[in-house]
Amino acid sequence: MGKHFVGLVLMLAAFLAATTSLAAPVKPGDEISPDNAALVQDLVSPGNFALVKQGMRMKIVPTERLEWPPPYKSATEKYASQVRLNDKGELDGYLAGLPFSSIDPNDPQAATKAIWNFSYRPQYTDDVDVRGIEFDTYTASDPEPKEHFEVGHLSFYFNFGRTEVSPLPQDPDGTSAGIRYRFGAYPFHEPAEIAGFGFIRYRYMDPTVEDNTWSYNPGSGRIRRVSANVLSDQMQPTSNMVGAGAGGAGGAGGGGAGAAATFVNNLDPDSMFGFAAKVEDFDYRLLGLKPMLASVHAASVPARPCEFDNHRTICPENWEMRQLYVIEATEKPLSWHQRIGGDGLIIPRRIFYIDSEGWFITASDQYDKQGRLWKTLATFNTYRDRPVPDAKVAIFPFKRMFQAALVDEDLQDGYSTVEYTPGQQGDDRECWYINMGIVTRQYLDPQRMVMNVR
Repeated sequence: MGKHFVGLVLMLAAFLAATTSLAAPVKPGDEISPDNAALVQDLVSPGNFALVKQGMRMKIVPTERLEWPPPYKSATEKYASQVRLNDKGELDGYLAGLPFSSIDPNDPQAATKAIWNFSYRPQYTDDVDVRGIEFDTYTASDPEPKEHFEVGHLSFYFNFGRTEVSPLPQDPDGTSAGIRYRFGAYPFHEPAEIAGFGFIRYRYMDPTVEDNTWSYNPGSGRIRRVSANVLSDQMQPTSNMVGAGAGGAGGAGGGGAGAAATFVNNLDPDSMFGFAAKVEDFDYRLLGLKPMLASVHAASVPARPCEFDNHRTICPENWEMRQLYVIEATEKPLSWHQRIGGDGLIIPRRIFYIDSEGWFITASDQYDKQGRLWKTLATFNTYRDRPVPDAKVAIFPFKRMFQAALVDEDLQDGYSTVEYTPGQQGDDRECWYINMGIVTRQYLDPQRMVMNVR
C-alpha cells in the first residue's frame, strides 16, 4: 500500500475507536423518540434534531466499517500523491480515487479538501442509473402525500475519476469537451400533468464555466435552456423549468402553501444526493470533526415512511456513531449567479455533515437569505453487495454504499419531501445500477432525451 493510503486507514481506525470509546449519551440498543430527544441534541444537526422532536424514531446500533470498492482503493493509492489545491481551492492533478487521502484539520484548506473528497466519493465513479425514483411531499397535519412524483431515471456519466468501466481513468471526451460529467432526470411519469418532463445538466471542469442545463416540456415538445441559479430553488416543473406557466415558487419553504398545488415539493436539484451544486461556487469553512449520529447501515430497503410524524421522515431506522466533517458552505461574493444580474442563490448557506469514511453527506442544514435555519436534509444510507436482497441484475462482487432515502423538510412551514430510492410502488426495485456501463454519453444528450420520452 502507498503511504498516503496507509495513513488514511490508520486515521479511520482511530476515528472508529474514538466513536465507540467515548462516553456518548447513547449506546447501541437505545431507541430515541421525542420523549428522550435531548440525548441526541449534540449528536445530530440542529435541523435533524427538529426532525427527532417532531416524531422521527432512531434505533442506535453499533458502528460498523465501510470498505471502499477495491478499484477505487487502488486508484487512491496510485494517484492521491499528485493531487493539489491551488490558492483558489481548485483541484489540480486529479485522475481517480479519493483526491485527499489524509486531511489535517489544522490545514486552512481542510474544508475544501473534504468537499472535493465528497465530490469524488467512492459511492459511484463511472456511471450510475437510479431507476424508479419516487418523491412524496407531506404536511404536518396529513399522512397522505400532497404530491407524488415518479421519475424513470436519475443518471450520471462521468468523464473523470473512472475506476471500473473503460476508458480509465478518464474518457477523452472530458478533455476535448471540458465536461466533467453529464446528469439527467427523465422521464417524469407522475404527476400526469407533466408526464414526459425531464432535464439534463452538464458540469464543466473549468471553474469559470457554469453548468449547462436543458429542460424538456412535453406540452410544447420543445427544449429550453435553464439558468443555473434556478437549480438552487425547489424542483418545480413549472414556468422556471418547463416554460409552461403553471405556477411559481412557494413561500419560505419553496414548496409550501404558496406553491403550485399540483407541484408541491421542497427538493431542489442542488440538494440531490446531499449537494450537487458546483464546488467552486462556494467558500468552505471547517466547523469541526467530531463523533455524531448518522444512518449508514439502514435496515429497510425500500425505506419505511415514519408513522409517528405523518410520513415526513423515515423511521424507525438504524443510526450509529460516525466521525463527521462539519463544513459550512457559503456562496462566494460576486459569484456567477450574481454576475448575471440576479440576487444570488436561493440557498446561500449550507452546513454539511460528511462521513469521513464513506465521504457521503449524512445531513445538511440550509439557511435563508436572512440567516435563519430554513430546511434540513437527512440521508438514509446502506451498505451491501446488492441494493435489495432479491436483486437479479444489480449484484456486485463487493459491498457498495447506497442511498435508500433522502428527507428534505422545510422547518418554517412543515412541508417535507421524501425521496425514495428504490421507490415504494415502482416495478424496478433493484433501482441502483452502479458502474455497469449502462449509461452512455449519448443517452445524456438533450436531443436524445426528446427522442426517448416521445
